Amino acid sequence: MKSLSIQTQNKINLPLLLKHIIPVIQAQWLGESDEMAIDHISIDSRSLQNGISTLFFALAGPNNDAHDYIGELIDTGVVNFVVTRIPDEVRGQANFLVVDNTLTALQQFAAFYRNQFHFPIIGITGSNGKTIVKEWLNFLLGPDYNIIRSPKSYNSQVGVPLSVMSINQKHNLGIFEAGISTTGEMEKLERIIRPTIGLLTNIGSAHDEGFANIGEKIKQKLKLFAHAEVLICHKNKTIDAFLNPSVKTFTWSCKHDEADVLITKKLVVDKTQLKVRLGADEFEIKVPFQDDASVENAIQCMMVMLHFGYEPTVIENRMSLLFPVEMRLKVKNGINNSMIIDDSYSSDFQSLKIALDFLENQKHYKKKTLILSDIFQSGLSNDELYSQVSELVISNKINRMIVVGETISKFKNKFLNCTAFASTKDLMAAIDTLSFGNETILVKGARDFKFEEVVALLEEKTHETVLEINLNAISHNLNYYRSKLDAKTKLMVMVKAFGYGNGGFEIAKLLEHHKTDYLGVAFADEGIALKNAGITLPIMVLNPETTSFTAIIQHRLEPEIYSIKGLNAFLRVAEQKKLEGYPIHLKLDTGMHRLGFEEKQLEELIFILRAHPAVQVKSILSHMATSDDLNHRDFALSQIALFDRLSERLMTELKIKPIRHILNTSGIENFPQAQYDMVRLGIGLYGISNDADEQKFLENVGTLKSIISQLRTIPAGDSVGYGRRFMATAPTKVATVPIGYADGISRHWGNGNGHVVINGKKAPILGSVCMDMLMVDVSEIKCKEGDAVIIFGENPTVIQMAQKLETIPYEILTSISQRVKRVFYRE
Repeated sequence: MKSLSIQTQNKINLPLLLKHIIPVIQAQWLGESDEMAIDHISIDSRSLQNGISTLFFALAGPNNDAHDYIGELIDTGVVNFVVTRIPDEVRGQANFLVVDNTLTALQQFAAFYRNQFHFPIIGITGSNGKTIVKEWLNFLLGPDYNIIRSPKSYNSQVGVPLSVMSINQKHNLGIFEAGISTTGEMEKLERIIRPTIGLLTNIGSAHDEGFANIGEKIKQKLKLFAHAEVLICHKNKTIDAFLNPSVKTFTWSCKHDEADVLITKKLVVDKTQLKVRLGADEFEIKVPFQDDASVENAIQCMMVMLHFGYEPTVIENRMSLLFPVEMRLKVKNGINNSMIIDDSYSSDFQSLKIALDFLENQKHYKKKTLILSDIFQSGLSNDELYSQVSELVISNKINRMIVVGETISKFKNKFLNCTAFASTKDLMAAIDTLSFGNETILVKGARDFKFEEVVALLEEKTHETVLEINLNAISHNLNYYRSKLDAKTKLMVMVKAFGYGNGGFEIAKLLEHHKTDYLGVAFADEGIALKNAGITLPIMVLNPETTSFTAIIQHRLEPEIYSIKGLNAFLRVAEQKKLEGYPIHLKLDTGMHRLGFEEKQLEELIFILRAHPAVQVKSILSHMATSDDLNHRDFALSQIALFDRLSERLMTELKIKPIRHILNTSGIENFPQAQYDMVRLGIGLYGISNDADEQKFLENVGTLKSIISQLRTIPAGDSVGYGRRFMATAPTKVATVPIGYADGISRHWGNGNGHVVINGKKAPILGSVCMDMLMVDVSEIKCKEGDAVIIFGENPTVIQMAQKLETIPYEILTSISQRVKRVFYRE
């Protein structure tokens, strides 16, 4: 099963029976009754929303196969499946629709479903801006239409069909985005969306690797509009060269007079004034942005409104209210040991389902609270809508509801343990009486309700420097390395050192969601914290101290044993507790010479293990010293050969078949022949590789951000910071940033060696890095107090910093202080 990072289940509002679906997807029927009604489509075996009326499509990807989870789904009540094969253990236990390819079947069904509806559909594609334009169009057109749109950035080969299957009979306008990464994909999405109105946003460099050249990329993107009645786009000679002459266009430009709409831009204070000429008509509007990307996205939205015939005054009034789009579900630490999932900028039925699945996947505490505002544009009557919301809340086992809004408050009786408030102001006034603590809180509200103010009250107060962790990127990197493994190779992921500085529990929870086989920590307290937080995956402790053995056993952790002394100490504790077959992991020293049994100790090791049934050897492992440096390939191969020989001896003489593993992140790429039964993924999960070619395939996980606390301009001759290590030779604009060496920033990064990025431009660090602050030169940067400051992320990268500091990325990541707030988000 392709692992999706967001909700994967949709409501169908047509009375469909299995017998109606069978011919649509060209399925072979094997089951009890084809008269069963279907009102949900799902591809996520972990969703709590699966049930008896669900049709589950068992997708198979390079790293996971949903067919493996059919038995579990049957146990939860699912009885209808689209499969390519029926696993022997579930044959005869459910209804099966057998097809050649389940993804193709999902797309066929979505295309069939789309064709049941006849109203305008806007199809959006391009390299950048798709999701923002979609959300803005929803805002701008929402007062006049009942809109169905793609949730979040649901624009893939799987996301598009799931989005389209959210249409119901009350909708009268659709807005769907389509994203592709290579050739041959857009034709499939076109058949599903079948847009009547096309919108082509900016064509940039995103996903260039999937296309031979920019021309091929444009040609593929334009296939979305094969049957569109009109295509709205920027007038561009390159795009014109690939346009089908039969496609009607509605174009805009800032320089080509032949465009249908000619636009002149002018910066006015903090806005951009657009002078618009359409035929003989001229008018002006202002948009609340000045950056080129936002202005271009706003123009695309204006073009759609012009196509729909809106008056200029209406366009200006609505566009003046445009806002930055928050496309992330953020996980934050809350007050009183609570965890907050911040989704405070949208409230519609589909995105609620996505957020509830995210809540279940990321919950830190068993108690779950939902703060929910009125829901808009559902296409349903209020009674039907809130009945469905109630069903959703019950299926997701929400313990407490707090609803805000005059409409949803009228239906509070549909929710158990529900408190209602007419407005956000009323909720905030009563927040201290609601007793938040030791719970996971999903805050989900339409923008008009300003739930960001609620989040601010509930959020744990920390300073303004944050490390943002992209959970999508972690999932991507995990799947990248999984794609390198043989089908039967298990995967242990290292979450030691607080997840390499990125955060322990949240990443462990995600890994549990992705069904990794083992987690690895360095010390027992790290593993205990994860177990206490509810992690159920087996956890190996790689460097257990003898004083921690009792706690390890108490919390069902699994110790790595690397010495005779340590083995005897663990056996004493195990036998005192009268254990039998407790799992341990034997570490062999094959050349690292750090920890592990040497060959000369094997005879004694075997003798002890034969005499003590209190323990069971769960795995045998070793650690490679040079897996990342092919100049030492011969040494690495000698380690593998020695490991093979020593582990074989242990297996033969002890008559055991444990898991064997020696490869770390670099070893997965460089020595695939030594995968054995399991590999250990470490720094690669966090987007860092020692191989420049491999690095191109990984996504950045962590972005360390702060803000400008204060700006000042100093004259020539003045100095900055301790010791006057920077002396200004000309008037210099200085920005102070509240992050320093107590937060993990090396003092060697100061004095002009390093830089931060502000508004896309480099700002050199002036003078010494202080304990809690650093100062940067922003003389050439347009900025203001409160603007964001990037310390590392996409630019500069941790790898670039490490090279400049003559260290390794591990040290930089693990140095980030615990006082720096971690914010986890999913796009």
